[in-house]
Amino acid sequence: MNWEPVIGLEIHVHLKTQTKMFCRCRVAYFEPPNSQTCPVCLAHAGALPVPNRKAVEWTILLGLALGCEVAPRAVFHRKNYFYPDNPKGYQISQYDEPLCVNGRVVVPGSGRESEVGIVRAHLEEDAAKTIHVGGAEGRIHGSDRSLVDFNRAGTPLVEIVTAPDLRSAEQAKRFLQLLRQTVVELGISDAEMEKGSLRFDVNVSVREAGEEAYRTRTELKNMNSFAFAARGIEREIERQIGIYEAGGMVEQETLHFDPSRVEAPPLRSKEEAQDYRYFPEPDLVPLEPDPELVGQLRRELPESPAARITRLEGEVGFSLAEGLVTSGRDELYSRTPGDRSAVANVLMNELASAGVDPASVNGEELAKVIERRAEIPRPAFTEALAASGLPGFSAERYLGEAAIADVSELDPVIDRILGEHASQVDAYRGGKEGLLGFFVGQVMRETGGKANPKVVNERLREKLRA
Repeated sequence: MNWEPVIGLEIHVHLKTQTKMFCRCRVAYFEPPNSQTCPVCLAHAGALPVPNRKAVEWTILLGLALGCEVAPRAVFHRKNYFYPDNPKGYQISQYDEPLCVNGRVVVPGSGRESEVGIVRAHLEEDAAKTIHVGGAEGRIHGSDRSLVDFNRAGTPLVEIVTAPDLRSAEQAKRFLQLLRQTVVELGISDAEMEKGSLRFDVNVSVREAGEEAYRTRTELKNMNSFAFAARGIEREIERQIGIYEAGGMVEQETLHFDPSRVEAPPLRSKEEAQDYRYFPEPDLVPLEPDPELVGQLRRELPESPAARITRLEGEVGFSLAEGLVTSGRDELYSRTPGDRSAVANVLMNELASAGVDPASVNGEELAKVIERRAEIPRPAFTEALAASGLPGFSAERYLGEAAIADVSELDPVIDRILGEHASQVDAYRGGKEGLLGFFVGQVMRETGGKANPKVVNERLREKLRA
């Protein structure tokens, strides 16, 4: 039987405003626990919320980037639930009248593109941070106690809900990478999964190929890695298919994916909207975005990452184009002249490994190094890339260390090494061609790494065949 995965995402993005959503406490990630709090974000009696204007504007900007319609009227609601990290006993969120609705995002692919619908992008406040102690890797399962840090409570949070349009773990991963890059380029969030400013939940179900109705879904909660999300989705797809093929039924529940053990134990039965008893927040008036503001924000939108991937695909192929854009290196690529494929490969491999900030690199000087990379000793090339982000970087210093490619200089060295290792020469000629690497290494050591490896390989092969 052929099965089709059906995947939807709920993505939570911390906005990097200076203060929280409904109070003036500073948004801070690494301050001492419970040091950035006040009566409003701790829900003391009589404390009243005041919306953060910048958070509202940035939510509209993100909605426009996702192709959404901006609602003429949006309402904050109380979403009621009890949890230790929720000091009010409810969360100020948006329900049936959110800020942004009915969007669409085009996800480029190799050979074809797909489209993912955006059901809504709404603004809310984040809960506090629960820290599980005593278990492996700080996860709830296996821990013996939990602590709550209220510094995060009240941080502006945009929740983006997709339509169930994704059909594979790989497609979901690529969409998430594209979304993260969009958020970062808009300047509204650093979207760092390691510190929790970007998190996502995944809804997964399967159905028979050709079936139109949706089956029961499960939710994988609080993923904070693209790779973990893909692994979790693949594992859940396999689990659900196994249940159906064994004659069982999938239960609707929330699961906690543990990447270290590739399992997803259940947390609780999945709630429905009615379980939260939504009602309009009585302490806040509805939002009515100014059409002039919306028009201004629309004009500020940069070219989308998806459009740039499509544009670059014709130059370097889809994989490199996607890598350049989703890593934020395509801007440096655009200002680094030279062979496009060579430039793209160096940026995505060697420069990425060097950990250099692409924004700090002089593209013109880097291009000189890339153009002469076959002539520069490998250590000098690596050193040049590592230094390329420093102020005043010049390629000239490294180009002066051109690798020795002159046969008249290399041949005496090669002849001496072959003469000193006669037994290895006989073994090579007897069929152990893997010894070529040994000889190359000896020549490179003898020349202090300055020999041109390509020329060394060619001369060694010629002499060993003689």
